[in-house]
Amino acid sequence: MLIPSGHAVNASLHRKLPYDSMRDFAPITLVGSSPLVLAVHPSLPAKSVKELVALAKARPGQLTYVSAGVGASGHLAGALFETMTGTKMVHIPYKGMALAVSDLIGGQVSLTFGTSLSVVPHVRSGKLGALATTGAQRSPALPDLPTVAESGVPGYEASLWYGFVGPARLPAEIVRRLNSEIVAVLGLPDVRERLASQGVDVRPSTPEEFGRLLASDLERWANVVQRAGVRVE
Repeated sequence: MLIPSGHAVNASLHRKLPYDSMRDFAPITLVGSSPLVLAVHPSLPAKSVKELVALAKARPGQLTYVSAGVGASGHLAGALFETMTGTKMVHIPYKGMALAVSDLIGGQVSLTFGTSLSVVPHVRSGKLGALATTGAQRSPALPDLPTVAESGVPGYEASLWYGFVGPARLPAEIVRRLNSEIVAVLGLPDVRERLASQGVDVRPSTPEEFGRLLASDLERWANVVQRAGVRVE
């Protein structure tokens, strides 16, 4: 099964799940990651992350950020940003990013932590301004854009990721075989190009590395969800 990074968040967002996010799955390999883009309306008087933090501190509760819904990646990225910068903004959930980005372009809201596909075309057209990406490293697709971490919020990371898992207790030799075959496919130029066109940086891993990432994200996002009081019923 191919899982998104939301798999590591669901355990904290939902009171009851019919499965254990860690114990019931066998990690096989990470496929890749896709950073979000911190984008703002051009009228916002902040042209860098440091300026945005200063502005948010000067106007507590006045800046608004939009996402695709409660518990969505953009919501949690914003909540993590608030926690790590000591700022307070207002989250406005939408039913999908299309209307959210439309209202951001129209100036009804201040900013978003949006996917590359949803905001980069508008950044390139000048309708939105981009301050940073949310990955641990700069995105190959946006090499001139700094990360939030290198822009004054060290340790910040809120990337989307995708990976393959199998059922729990999958024999080790099958895990290894699947890992080898999938990693080989991910190395094909046309596959990497296709994924890159969707904003995904290909980053295959060993099963152990992917397992550590999953465990780390389960703990990290649980802390963010608890501090922000996020709950999906």
